[in-house]
Amino acid sequence: MDSAVVILAGGRGQRIGGAKPGRLLGGRTMLDRAIEIARRWSPRPALCLRSRDQIAACPIEVIVDDPDLEGPLGGLAAALRFAREQKLERLLTLPCDAPFLPEDLPARLGSVLNGNDAAVPSTRGQLHPACALWSTRALDALPAYAASGRRSLHGFAEHVGYVEVHWPEGASDPFFNINTEEDLARAEALLAKQGQAGA
Repeated sequence: MDSAVVILAGGRGQRIGGAKPGRLLGGRTMLDRAIEIARRWSPRPALCLRSRDQIAACPIEVIVDDPDLEGPLGGLAAALRFAREQKLERLLTLPCDAPFLPEDLPARLGSVLNGNDAAVPSTRGQLHPACALWSTRALDALPAYAASGRRSLHGFAEHVGYVEVHWPEGASDPFFNINTEEDLARAEALLAKQGQAGA
């Protein structure tokens, strides 16, 4: 079953000095790398931002966070609506700051979604709900969850019912994401080690 694929990039990235999608990793922006990943799994991925002026230009469709929902939940709400507008029953969300996502991500998540409304990967006991497969049915549960005052994606996954998918790790966590300058330096080192810098 086809899925919409949306990159979530609306965060302010304050811990890394802001404008995270435009930060360079291996000579390319994190946004360019995220788009390349998204295009593995969809011919028409979209980018979700907190506002259209967050970046100057983008080669894929841009959608905007739900203004009534703060944080990543606003991005998920917009992404779920985008998927429903495309008449697709599933949505794969990808963070813009996770450059090492596994190739089999949608296949493994899709194989276990079944009657649940979310399939969420985990490594080292940590869930990664920004990088998950959602049923568009979850959109109908958003108003009740938002009314509770909660805004976390983890909490929303619990609210709609999710299945956790444990991911095997190699030398590094495939869901490693970049939040600080130290994380960026570590990612540069990992790219160099893998021979992918600038690829």
